[in-house]
Amino acid sequence: MDLKGIIFDINGTLIDILTDEGMEEIFRAISHFLTYQGIDLNRWQIKEQYEQIMEEQRRESGEGFPEFDAVALWREFIRRHRKPSWPLAAAKVEQMPLFLAEIYRGISRQRLRLYPGVREVLEEWRGRYRLAVVSDGQSAWAMPEMRATGIHSFFRPIVISGDHGFRKPDPRLFEKALAGMRLKPKNVVFVGNDMYRDIYGAGRVGMKTVFFSSNQGRKEMEGVAADYIIYQFAEIRQAIAFLKQR
Repeated sequence: MDLKGIIFDINGTLIDILTDEGMEEIFRAISHFLTYQGIDLNRWQIKEQYEQIMEEQRRESGEGFPEFDAVALWREFIRRHRKPSWPLAAAKVEQMPLFLAEIYRGISRQRLRLYPGVREVLEEWRGRYRLAVVSDGQSAWAMPEMRATGIHSFFRPIVISGDHGFRKPDPRLFEKALAGMRLKPKNVVFVGNDMYRDIYGAGRVGMKTVFFSSNQGRKEMEGVAADYIIYQFAEIRQAIAFLKQR
């Protein structure tokens, strides 16, 4: 294999993150904050509205694998519930959707760290291969989390599903990364932790795949097999060496 590039999933592959997005504390805190913005809803009403708007986004997208947009969700939430008579600066109204998306994620987060060996491998491969990311999620969350763990500068492009309205295994996300790398699938390996979204999705596009059997993600899918399986991230070196010989 003439290997020129490697594409990674983020959460469960590079970043070991744990969130609880259904916890009551998220909606309690947002409810209290919104009281100062002229929106008087209790935590359960906010949770219900959040989930309703998310479902509306997905249903109206018409996509086979729909993805929601967290910032647009909170923008719509504010539009529906803001009192016109309540004085708020235009700049504050503009910033609030992103702020609420960040607050939601920040309160839900219980763990954020790199898997052992990630930084060392990326440092070794910087300049040797073109490195990119394809991940399901929200840029409002993924980009700050990548910066916080110090890995954002390794990748170009960074393709996040929430920016496009569809999620893996939709082939268009993988194709966007390949186009940004200016590489063909036969010259790229995809590394992910979910047998369906990552391995099945990347395989359909024509890439070789490495499955990282981490503490997250779907482990099996009938009829789908990765080209190599690793159980510790640092084993990716052996995986790439093996694939380059094929």
